Amino acid sequence: MRLLCLSLLGALLLLAQDQPIPYSHKTHLKMGLKCNECHTMPGKGEAATFPAESKCMTCHTAIKKESKHIQLLAEYAARKEPVPWVRVYKLPGFVWFSHKVHTAVVDCAQCHGNVAESEVIKKEKPITMNACMACHDEHKAPNECNFCHNPA
Repeated sequence: MRLLCLSLLGALLLLAQDQPIPYSHKTHLKMGLKCNECHTMPGKGEAATFPAESKCMTCHTAIKKESKHIQLLAEYAARKEPVPWVRVYKLPGFVWFSHKVHTAVVDCAQCHGNVAESEVIKKEKPITMNACMACHDEHKAPNECNFCHNPA
């Protein structure tokens, strides 16, 4: 019984990660921001980035500047140091994934859930092989091993 409780607690902890600075996607998206304005895809667009602290400070030099969390953000920005955000979604290194390819076909919410209604980001959709293959089937995308798995 104790092992089951610990397993359930571990699963719940994976759902919502503590972040170094609280951030509400809901608040920011209601202001009209779009996913790709903050989560850019530089280079070939394979990976989406965390927002640059300077991007956040564009507004937060005036908005909520008295907040201890915004002051912490400002300290990171002044040091030109990234906030150590905790990744919610992380694929193994042997899996190839392109945000550019996927966002051309599906909306961000397909994988990340309705972040426009989320105060705290948590893993909304599984990123298991079965879940990915089911989505590929639904969108008639290839499911051959080497399509997503890097050769060893």
